[in-house]
Amino acid sequence: MSGEPIRYFDRYSRSMKTEQVFEEPWLRFAYENPLGRAGVWALTRRAAFSRWYGWRMTQGARREYEDGLVPSVLRMLRGGDSSLRILPFIERYGLDVDEFAKSPFDYKTFNEFFYRQLKPGARPIAAGERVAVFPADGRHLAFPDVDAATGFYVKGAKFSVASLLADDALARKFTGGAMLISRLCPVDYHRFHFPVGGRAGEPRRINGWLYSVSPIALRQNIRFLVENKREITLVESPVFGPVAMLEVGATNVGSIIQGFVPGREVAKGDEKGLFAFGGSCVITLFQRGRIAFESDLVESSAGQIEVYARMGDRLGVAP
Repeated sequence: MSGEPIRYFDRYSRSMKTEQVFEEPWLRFAYENPLGRAGVWALTRRAAFSRWYGWRMTQGARREYEDGLVPSVLRMLRGGDSSLRILPFIERYGLDVDEFAKSPFDYKTFNEFFYRQLKPGARPIAAGERVAVFPADGRHLAFPDVDAATGFYVKGAKFSVASLLADDALARKFTGGAMLISRLCPVDYHRFHFPVGGRAGEPRRINGWLYSVSPIALRQNIRFLVENKREITLVESPVFGPVAMLEVGATNVGSIIQGFVPGREVAKGDEKGLFAFGGSCVITLFQRGRIAFESDLVESSAGQIEVYARMGDRLGVAP
């Protein structure tokens, strides 16, 4: 499957599309080439690499007065004014600037632009007490029965809920349950939201590596999703029962930033938090029989085809 393009189904145009992969040559070298995979193991999966790259994306305009070798090396490591990357990025990937909460010229750094807010109403929340919504913009795979499912990005691939949650007792609560994998590309809106209303608990962090979560990487090893750093939050919903939300970090995503108050009631569509720079992933688990996913999502996922949909759109309904 080396070199195979990433194809997904666009819910809005009702057509298949090919993903424009950010830094695709580097990703393919890193995960499809033996030498590149050695570099991933030795360097890029480690938190220090992602912290350094994330730091580069927080650098704003700055004058350099010094001359000589040391300042030159520092300038190279810092990467210059990251805000200069914003307009070329918007143009290359065709982002809709009318959705942004502020002008592209007002972002001081690329990271600030990356986790940008949107205007109120840019992501309408599907109505209905028994309707759940997508927690994030991105490309989604849904599995009505996670225990029976195979084909997570590659035919036959799977992992256990127990390894994902790192908690056997909690995993038993979701035996035979439904799972949604929401993959966010660097071009996507990078804030995540609650798919259902209820009482949100305290997030629990599981430390791990920071492998890429692009299909280019996951086709090589689906277990990256259970080996990466992640945070788990349980939402007690009066309609859907316990719902587990997991934010999964990835290469160049050094920060999962929670923005809600644990122990309080949240509404469907409320902002939960954000990812700093990089691609990332949100996994949502429902108990058995608690949700019926939308038909387009089920049909595409059965063929290992992701569905592009935006936060707030219909994910499924409580039977």
